[in-house]
Amino acid sequence: QGHLVESGGGLVQPGGSLRLSCVASGFLFGTAAMHWYRQAPGKERELVAAISDTTHVARYADAVKGRFTVSKDNEKSTFYLHMNMLKPEDTAVYTCRAPWYGYWGQGTQVTVSS
Repeated sequence: QGHLVESGGGLVQPGGSLRLSCVASGFLFGTAAMHWYRQAPGKERELVAAISDTTHVARYADAVKGRFTVSKDNEKSTFYLHMNMLKPEDTAVYTCRAPWYGYWGQGTQVTVSS
């Protein structure tokens, strides 16, 4: 059984930065595609960023292009979401997912507010 554990969320001012981490275990992380989702209060969950399995090609939602980047560290079995120029509308619970395996993390809260 695989597990995903996120960390790195918190309260940040508009324009600030955060790095979210998702530590994976129990499956072949090195060849796994990985996704970051977010869900704001009263809104549908949305795919924010994804990285493909073997080619590590990244794609982003239009709302975060140019501000967020994803990366994988296969030696540490960790998937990252680097968030810059944060806006209040980025406030949400951020969750990582291993789509091929169907695993979800528990989520980490990001709040952007002055």
